[in-house]
Amino acid sequence: MRVFKQRPIASTVKLHKVLGISATLLLIGVGLSVIFPAYGDQILLQRSLRLDNALPGKTASYQISFTIQDPDAVGSLKLLLCGNSPLESDPCSAPAGLDISSATLVQSNGFIDMSISSSTPNTMVLSRPLALPVAAPLTVIFKLTGVTNPSAAGSYYLRIATYGSTDASGARIDFGGIAYAIANPINVTAEVPPYLLFCAGVTVAGLDCNNVAGNYVNFGDINPQSSASGQSQMLVATNAANGYNVVVSGNTLTSGNNIISALPTPDVPRPGTSQFGMNLRANTDPTVGADVTGPGNGQPASNYNVPDKFMFQSGDIVALYNLPENYRKYTVSYLVNMAQSQPIGVYVSTLAYVATANF
Repeated sequence: MRVFKQRPIASTVKLHKVLGISATLLLIGVGLSVIFPAYGDQILLQRSLRLDNALPGKTASYQISFTIQDPDAVGSLKLLLCGNSPLESDPCSAPAGLDISSATLVQSNGFIDMSISSSTPNTMVLSRPLALPVAAPLTVIFKLTGVTNPSAAGSYYLRIATYGSTDASGARIDFGGIAYAIANPINVTAEVPPYLLFCAGVTVAGLDCNNVAGNYVNFGDINPQSSASGQSQMLVATNAANGYNVVVSGNTLTSGNNIISALPTPDVPRPGTSQFGMNLRANTDPTVGADVTGPGNGQPASNYNVPDKFMFQSGDIVALYNLPENYRKYTVSYLVNMAQSQPIGVYVSTLAYVATANF
């Protein structure tokens, strides 16, 4: 009769990473392989089990590793997955939903001559062609792909045993147990609401609508010999799927019944001729304005995108983009010219810029 004694062994804990956004507070903890001592003289050391997906019912890869310290010839391994205990002396309850019967073996270290000889949903026998002595200590690493995880979150256990036979029959040589966790996911959600940021003023410092200043552009005294000019700015950003349009509306400069004619099509400055117009570019005649800036991609509309050419028509789109837009700052340049016969007066125009997001 052979008498087995339990060898005192320092408990060993081996961490491994479980992929996926998941966490469950279990006795053993998510992603923690608890290594249990075997009963008897032969113990598999440095045991670990790593899953690439720890969600219930999902298909995963199980990477198993251990070190054999016994030089006896090994012809097969037996894997037994249980829902109740890692201990060899306890009965094994098959975890609900677990299925390793369709798994594929991928070998990387140690016994590279193994193959799957038999399997059930929670049992697998890996055989070698010959039972050969082990060059101990030997680290064995292999992976089972296509394993279906248990259907419920909780603690589960893998029992590993080695045999001298090639079919896991007869006396067992080495044994080791591993605990692992299947965890319910933590669902993290966030909502990005639709938004449109838009502001306009004489100046917009930086890319911040909190820094808008002024709403009055003064051309001063105008004369027929030279063009008068001024400028304002506007800032736009949106997450609208189809971008945005900026429309200008209002009237040309008027003083009572007297008007300065709006330019119906893009034209160059003509001092001595009645002209009112705008564009959204940097100009040299007269020197006014700036090109669009900011990390976005919007551009002035085509009729307002030619330097030194100006026009104005109420209701025109002056800036646009057809995709979500990062901050984009436009500078609007204004041109005024008067005819020699222009009646005296204070000429005023009120312009409104309206940005529309296209969700």
